[in-house]
Amino acid sequence: MRGRGLPDEEPVEWWIVDGVLSAEPVSGAQTVFGADRADGWILPGLVDAHCHVGLGAHGPLDNLDDCIEQAEVERDAGALLLRDCGSPVDTRSLADHDELPEIIRAGRHLARPKRYQRGFAVELEDESALPAAVAEQARFGDGWVKLVGDWIDREVGDLAPLWSDDVLEAAIDAAHDNGARVTAHVFGEDALPGLIKAGIDCIEHGTGLTDDTIDLMVEHGTALVPTLINIENFPGIADGAAKFPTYARHMRDLYERCASRIAAAREAGVPIYAGTDAGSMVAHGRIADEIDALKSIGMSATDALGAACWSARDWLGRPSLEHGAPADLVCYADDPRLGASVVNHPDLVILRGRTFP
Repeated sequence: MRGRGLPDEEPVEWWIVDGVLSAEPVSGAQTVFGADRADGWILPGLVDAHCHVGLGAHGPLDNLDDCIEQAEVERDAGALLLRDCGSPVDTRSLADHDELPEIIRAGRHLARPKRYQRGFAVELEDESALPAAVAEQARFGDGWVKLVGDWIDREVGDLAPLWSDDVLEAAIDAAHDNGARVTAHVFGEDALPGLIKAGIDCIEHGTGLTDDTIDLMVEHGTALVPTLINIENFPGIADGAAKFPTYARHMRDLYERCASRIAAAREAGVPIYAGTDAGSMVAHGRIADEIDALKSIGMSATDALGAACWSARDWLGRPSLEHGAPADLVCYADDPRLGASVVNHPDLVILRGRTFP
């Protein structure tokens, strides 16, 4: 394979032997990319850092064949590493499919009764059970645990935190003790300080960020996956919540302020990664659209692509393009920094050394 790499734009040349990258020439190798010209682009497989293999438009999927189809859609879009941020379906067996992307599972969402979407989460009657539940999901998952940080409280009529601060601290400690990192779904403002101060590793969505909580994230090294293309659903969610006018107004306000708040987080130095929230309200295979959305909050074309590629891989502890790494690559004849019109149509996908044209 011959082409150019990113972010340095330098010429690269790789050989693939038994599904592994080699920087050393191999005699008799077949050239699969860059045979006629060496000005194409060779990148590590893209990353969707927030998706849900096992969730569909109507809730949990009924069978693994549908889960496999979702993963295939991601693969064909060039997303070869998926951080599955909570799924009610046990997808561990998908790891036996060499033709599917690697899935880093966070186990099941953890929530309180009637404080998240029906059927998605493990619902805890007593919040004091959260540390033990987190430890269980940490052992079940692949190094991540997913909390529901806030959701509509129908008695309040608005978004409200699910957990008290002392319980959060004990729960996040329990995850770390079991070798897992923790992330949380958070739309509003009020749940953020307790989660960040408790040592959470990542915030999903983050539409309610304030200057103070942005400063806290910088202080604690907390990452952010804003799922910008999913935030486009907020007006529709508000329109469907006529019985809760305070909540509906809040969701519209969060939508209006989202771009400026995420931009402020970026400017302050909060690490930001690309995730689509695919699986329920967002279709799989849309990582290119999320990359473009990150440009709208001030990311350069290179940094936005990196947030769904080499930077995200480093954050998740997976290799990029290096000697001895798995041969997971996505190749483009044109510069992928040009946008979704290029990224959506890779010329060649290589997963574990197997080509998918």
